[in-house]
Amino acid sequence: MTAAPQTRMTIGELSARSGLAPSALRYYEELGLIHAERTAGGRRLFHRQMLRRVAFVRAAQSVGLSLEEAREAMADLPVDRSPSAAEWRPVATAWQARVDRQIADLQRLRDHLTGCIGCGCLSLGKCALYNPHDIQGAEGPGARKLLPTRRPA
Repeated sequence: MTAAPQTRMTIGELSARSGLAPSALRYYEELGLIHAERTAGGRRLFHRQMLRRVAFVRAAQSVGLSLEEAREAMADLPVDRSPSAAEWRPVATAWQARVDRQIADLQRLRDHLTGCIGCGCLSLGKCALYNPHDIQGAEGPGARKLLPTRRPA
């Protein structure tokens, strides 16, 4: 007979399972990304579903969301259980749109690198990055035609 899984984990157990340092988990808790119960002695005990919330935050970061954006995305998701498909759908839809924009940005970057820098000519006469009178400077700092544009999610 196998033992029933524990419903609560210590910060060390959550750290081992999630791959994040306890200090990162404490920071996540401080930001409201995850939640813990406290024992009478002040020890943190995390519900198992916090593993899913940690995974959610790490996935959010992998698509370029800040911790604040991840917190906002999780604001409508339940804290005490895993989200249902209906609860997850709006978040997934928003992330799909963001990933699609990132893919388009990366493809544009790839195309400009191949067409200009990749050719080796570096000719200002025919380079796609040619910028007479610093016209691109009015749009902000950086390599405006190579760097992805940052649009609201």
